Amino acid sequence: MILDILENSSRYLPLNKGFIKAFEFLNRPDIETLETGKHEIDGENVFAIVAREQGREKELAQLEIHKNYIDIQFVISGTDTMGWRNLSSCSEPADQYNPEYDLQFYKDQPHAWLATVEGSYAIFFPEDAHMPLISDDFIHKVIVKVAVNQY
Repeated sequence: MILDILENSSRYLPLNKGFIKAFEFLNRPDIETLETGKHEIDGENVFAIVAREQGREKELAQLEIHKNYIDIQFVISGTDTMGWRNLSSCSEPADQYNPEYDLQFYKDQPHAWLATVEGSYAIFFPEDAHMPLISDDFIHKVIVKVAVNQY
């Protein structure tokens, strides 16, 4: 898991070839005006989801994991207080892994909370169970999905 700001994104480019296209997308001058929904960047290797949602209470959320994609969750406005826990310490699956959505939920509670403020992002790898959208705020964010095994 990484928490940082866009100005430091070049430090993470060597971690995955898809990060180059991901951070180019996040640095677009029109990022704030993009329509809600999915945006193709490099087919299914790298794509973005623009979201505008009301935050939710911790009690109404669950940890989630993805096996095939890395999440780069960039907050445009609001504060997204994201929960984190290492997947290896999760012991309470809420459901089975869904390969179609690359998604599984866990009932375990986060070990840490990350106040991801406007202009910052969190990177979650497959070993990072995370709980996004925890806030009293309305959150405008972009989630860039970067394929783990494509590069």
